[in-house]
Amino acid sequence: MPANRNALIRYKTIDNCLRNKYRRWTLEDLIDACSDALYEYEGITKGISRRTIQMDIQMMRSEKLGYNAPIVVYDNKYYKYEDEEYSITNTPLSEQDLKVMSEAVEVLRQFKGFSYFSNMGDIISRLEDHVTSARQKTIPVIDFEKNESLKGIDYLDMIYHAVVSKQVLRMKYRSFKARSASSFLFYPYLLKEYRNRWFVFGVKQGTSVLVNLALDRIHSLEIAKEESYRENTVFDPVTFFDDLVGVTKNTGSRAEVVRFWVDRLNAPYVETKPLHKSQRVVERQKDGSIVFEIEVVINQELRREICGFAEGIRVLSPPVLVHQMASKFQQANDLYRQEWF
Repeated sequence: MPANRNALIRYKTIDNCLRNKYRRWTLEDLIDACSDALYEYEGITKGISRRTIQMDIQMMRSEKLGYNAPIVVYDNKYYKYEDEEYSITNTPLSEQDLKVMSEAVEVLRQFKGFSYFSNMGDIISRLEDHVTSARQKTIPVIDFEKNESLKGIDYLDMIYHAVVSKQVLRMKYRSFKARSASSFLFYPYLLKEYRNRWFVFGVKQGTSVLVNLALDRIHSLEIAKEESYRENTVFDPVTFFDDLVGVTKNTGSRAEVVRFWVDRLNAPYVETKPLHKSQRVVERQKDGSIVFEIEVVINQELRREICGFAEGIRVLSPPVLVHQMASKFQQANDLYRQEWF
């Protein structure tokens, strides 16, 4: 990576030199200029060889980097741009460049709650205006799961900036279990998406307990500019989700080894899309079923994930989870045995 950065510094330096029409540039002059630039930006004192600069000039002339720089030699000694208005910083984007960038923006546009991503659409539009050749318009070929009607998505951008800028949030929030909304100050530390819902992790003012709040349960939100931000000392965002399916994890929760059997019809799906990154095969049965193990915190998201396979899965251990799942499936069975309407 440093070598690439150094090369870019040399290219930019050569470009700046050749754009200066009031001076004539020999190869030695370009070597000196690049040496000075590398010393200024990178602290490199080792000299640059003639061959290095000659290769740089060839690279700038070529199509490899898309520069196609019109560098010419005159009087058998001096270098200049044949087109006096040329600069590698003004190199137009190729159709392929724009195609790739447009596809990337279409991916980013899936996250409409972030102002950064929506602004990139305007950038691409401006770049496309400079392309003289016609571009073939295509329909999207990639689409991510999303829920555009999800409540609270409008708060996503504000919370993101609050986390980055370390600002306190004044929030009115009502959980599914609460009878009414409550207002409080909140120190946001991390945004997390799970199953098309967004959550913000942080601490309420006056407590030291980590909580996660669903954005779709927020009633109102604003930046409390007059309040001082409290730094995160309660959890490590990098490792917090390592032993977790979903977002729910109580303070002091510990991961447990969960062993479960999956029938032959569902086993390929579970094997190719693990319930958790710790998943491993314990035993392959002759009938095609498989016994798996994962090491995770037992929470509601894990139980819901298991419920999704219905009769195709059976938890073998630990006993507490076996009991919980048996109870859930029994309740479901009772529900379906009742007369409806």
